[in-house]
Amino acid sequence: MVAKTMDELVSICKRRGFIFQSAELYGGLQGMYDFGPLGVELKNNLKKAWWQSMVYERDDVEGLDSSIVTHRTMLQMSGHEGTFSDPMKDCKECGHRMRADHIVDNKCDNCGSEDLTEEREFNLMFKTHIGALDDGSNLAYLRPETAQAIFGNFKNVVDSTAKTTPFGIAQIGKAFRNEITARNFIFRVREFEQMELEFFVKPGDDEKWHDYWLEQRLNWWEEQGVPKSKIHVLDVPADDLAHYSKKTYDLEYEYPHGIDEMEGIANRTDYDLGNHTKSQDELNITAKVHKNTQSTQKMALQDQETKEWYVPYVIEPSAGVERGMIAVLNEAYHVETLENGSERTVMKFKPHLAPIKAAVIPLKKNKPEIVEMCKTIKKDLQKLGLGRILYENTGNIGKAYRRHDEVGTPICITVDFETIEEEIPTVTVRDRDTMEQKRIPVSELKKYVMEYFI
Repeated sequence: MVAKTMDELVSICKRRGFIFQSAELYGGLQGMYDFGPLGVELKNNLKKAWWQSMVYERDDVEGLDSSIVTHRTMLQMSGHEGTFSDPMKDCKECGHRMRADHIVDNKCDNCGSEDLTEEREFNLMFKTHIGALDDGSNLAYLRPETAQAIFGNFKNVVDSTAKTTPFGIAQIGKAFRNEITARNFIFRVREFEQMELEFFVKPGDDEKWHDYWLEQRLNWWEEQGVPKSKIHVLDVPADDLAHYSKKTYDLEYEYPHGIDEMEGIANRTDYDLGNHTKSQDELNITAKVHKNTQSTQKMALQDQETKEWYVPYVIEPSAGVERGMIAVLNEAYHVETLENGSERTVMKFKPHLAPIKAAVIPLKKNKPEIVEMCKTIKKDLQKLGLGRILYENTGNIGKAYRRHDEVGTPICITVDFETIEEEIPTVTVRDRDTMEQKRIPVSELKKYVMEYFI
């Protein structure tokens, strides 16, 4: 079972501390969200799983963490300053602003009026200034994607690691786009995180690597609990391709609001490395830029056999962290009817993604011996490095179980009177998905928990 509407996910996310509207105290900041105690854990776990798969489990990928504030010339050379825009119209009746390509029947989607302005382009990048003066000479941008800094550091990575094709550079980080219309919860927002890989290959090998990464990414999402059956692979038609793309696969997921893009896997050819090698005159850049800011580096590699130089092609799997989170939340969401007719809401996250890995609960919160045993168990389990282990001291075991069902905690460990009275202490371990309970000796608990998550 998944959520029937986005409102169901929004409700549980706010109620249980996954995601909050940013600046809600002051009416909210549209298109911006804050990740609460559980949301930050889920988000970090998803990013950790991606990094594990992309970097740690491979010897042909290196990591990068680049600056968010981006040199203006880099975004001129990449084409962003001139072309990174959406068509926009305003409603003359109510002032509502819309993306022109989303308007249906030339009517305002707020008031229904057909009295709209002419279409005009709106650049999506956030501007900022470096230094004390704001005179236009020190203009910079918050990066609209993490990719360009990877291309900008291509030669640095090659020189420092001696990599040659095929190899990749991976990065997870914030990006900013001043969307005309932010919508669908955290699906389309103005501040978001990307998980991007730029995988460099020899021209001619690009098509086989493009298909390789399609299969890799489908498999990875299934490991996160998003089944292949819910992902539609769109071979983007030539008329809809980005200007830099030779071919693109969009992985479209069945979100509560409809089928929409979760990740793109693009064959960017040599467009980016080629542009960062060209001069400003070649690219017809007429905007005012600082002198001596043009790239002087040759973004190319030498074939060790033929000694010929070539500019690598790039295969780019690029996923939005927030869009991935919605998919993971949606697939985890279950409402079950129990034998007694009551219902329980349970988030069936994959164990490695669960925000809280285990909850340690005293049967009596005012019994010092029980409380002390709980804290000892929590401390020992936390040392395993699996993630957050929570000491839950609510005093009501039934409510504690229901709460941890709803936040997706895979196992709950209850310390009771038997634990402190037995010669060989045991605890009750409850499974989230089956609700089955069994007694386990405290001495075997660490081994049991490790095996559960590995």
